[in-house]
Amino acid sequence: MAGLLDGGSWLGSSQARLVSLNKSGLGFLKVLGKDTGEDLSKDDVLPAIKVGGYIGRFMIPYILIKYTLGVIFFFALLIYTLRRRHLSIYGNIEEFLQHNTLMPIRYSYKEIKNMTQGFKEKLGEGGFGAVYKGKLISGPFVAIKMLGKAKGGNGQDFISEVATIGRIHHANVVRLIGFCVEGLKRALIYEFMPNGSLDKYIFSKEKNVSLTSEKMFEISVGVARGMAYLHEGCDMQILHFDIKPHNILLDENFIPKVSDFGLAKLYPLDNSIVSLTAARGTIGYMAPELFYQNIGAVSYKADVYSFGMLLMEMASQRRNLNPHAEHSSQLYFPFWIYDQLAVEENDEIEMVSFNDEERSELTRKMFVTALWCIQLNPSDRPSMNKVVEMLEGDVASIEIPPRPSFYPNDVIQSDSNIGSSGINDSDNFDVSSSFEEESTTNPLF
Repeated sequence: MAGLLDGGSWLGSSQARLVSLNKSGLGFLKVLGKDTGEDLSKDDVLPAIKVGGYIGRFMIPYILIKYTLGVIFFFALLIYTLRRRHLSIYGNIEEFLQHNTLMPIRYSYKEIKNMTQGFKEKLGEGGFGAVYKGKLISGPFVAIKMLGKAKGGNGQDFISEVATIGRIHHANVVRLIGFCVEGLKRALIYEFMPNGSLDKYIFSKEKNVSLTSEKMFEISVGVARGMAYLHEGCDMQILHFDIKPHNILLDENFIPKVSDFGLAKLYPLDNSIVSLTAARGTIGYMAPELFYQNIGAVSYKADVYSFGMLLMEMASQRRNLNPHAEHSSQLYFPFWIYDQLAVEENDEIEMVSFNDEERSELTRKMFVTALWCIQLNPSDRPSMNKVVEMLEGDVASIEIPPRPSFYPNDVIQSDSNIGSSGINDSDNFDVSSSFEEESTTNPLF
């Protein structure tokens, strides 16, 4: 027992330590045998303390090191997995760029920072990321869209937009000047649109941002031409799937440009039917066949429907769905417009914004064309080339289409039942919530 108390013998040879531990074990058993009635001396207790000290000195640090290493290994594995995922996204984008001859210029992230002066001026923000104002070395201003994390995990949103706009050259489609792919950072550089997006001119109540009916009509024709080019003027059929006021940009001369191709799909020109795994677009502008399969197959006519809803809002300069309407016929604005046009005695649409003959004719032409575009059955809708002809032609030559409807076998509820329509009567009512697209909080550019 004295050997155990002697520090020198404890640190002696391995054999001496083994003998001491054996003796300590016997002492420890005496402590455990306390209930036998034997008196335990100090010499009996100290060996047990020595054993506990030995365990604490060597075993506890071992356990701590083991679990610390385990935690470090777990986080290292997690970082490695995430890094491989992002490298896979980067690899997919690089492979796409190598196999496609594109006109846009590739910029480095450092050049992007210099263009934006360290991302100084933000123009807008949405689910895709943020848009900043920049300036090229050559002088022109640009809008730089910094993309957030990729949807679907493979950079498909970036590839879709570059592949679509990279091959387009049309006066009514926004021009992609360049792009950036550097590690996890991705950016798209567009021509700058100083007059912003169309929505602020349609829905704003401020007179200083309003447009005349003639200018609004010119914009509608420009948008129709741009969409006709996307559908039939390229070597591939391009379906936008998110036509709405937010995605129509206006340059310094108020020439409209179709923008934001994050949801776009490319198909062969002879492919009239497309396949989608999920509905895409913005509620209020989405074609009914994206919801109801029994209406018809999804095709370029889905974009025609969206344009019709846009055209209706442009002609009226108000939203198509009004939850504050006093009568059910006014709740869904196209219903009310159809009722006005269907009355033979009513040669003019009575709206405060359009009070002379020329304006009335332009407005009537826009409304009738829009009603054709939003027909429930896709086969009843005109192509975008036909839409351009209708807008540029004589309004008298355009027949009044059948009454529009929300969905198959739609029955308009009576005024007494309007409270059960399920529409929230709120000052913040908005019909532009997105499905697979982004929902922007500000104009894109």
